[in-house]
Amino acid sequence: MSTRTTLRRAGFVTVLAAAGVLVAAGAASAHVTVHPESYAKGATDGVLTFRVPNEEDTASTTKVQVYLPTDHPVLGVLVSPHDGWTAKVTTTKLKTPVKTDDGTITDAVSEITWTGGKIGAGQFEDFDVAFGQLPDDADELTFKTLQTYSDGHVARWIEEAESGGEETENPAPVLKLTASGDSTPAPAAKSSTKNSAQAVSASDSTARGLGTVGLVVGVLGLAAAAFAVVRTRKADS
Repeated sequence: MSTRTTLRRAGFVTVLAAAGVLVAAGAASAHVTVHPESYAKGATDGVLTFRVPNEEDTASTTKVQVYLPTDHPVLGVLVSPHDGWTAKVTTTKLKTPVKTDDGTITDAVSEITWTGGKIGAGQFEDFDVAFGQLPDDADELTFKTLQTYSDGHVARWIEEAESGGEETENPAPVLKLTASGDSTPAPAAKSSTKNSAQAVSASDSTARGLGTVGLVVGVLGLAAAAFAVVRTRKADS
């Protein structure tokens, strides 16, 4: 094997490794999430924040639909007003009514749709939803979400985690429910005119992190190439 061929192959491996790091980081950071990540089972009078980042460079997010589970319903849902956005709340009759201290609940919110606003490239929005009580008979709640863009594209964040625990390509926001006292939820950052700056700051931090990873991968690749050259020369001699 010639020295030129050895260098070419080592360089190709380095490029593939760096590209894999970049793709994985991008896929993990773009989906819709719910904050905090966990609440105690049966928690009362709390707030869930749905963070929606815009992942398109040439289109804006113009519609967000969050679907709440009805097999383990979230009770007493109230939507916080959000500048520029109009919220539509849809309720559904429960197959199994829920008994509470205040009486039996037969209906619960099953969908919240926000329209009228816009999330531009490099920006995100936080949508706050207050609740009266979370279910105490489930380990997690999945909030399937549809994100519609101005060009007609719909990002479907509806996939649930696989049995092996590996993240899916289009994961739905998931809230973990823990035993009472196991977790203390931390509130998500409130949406404001600082959203764009926060997004840019987050992007800069991500870029610096990826740059460091890329540099390390590059150095390792060059080291491998140098080792291959030395080994080839020894073989030739």
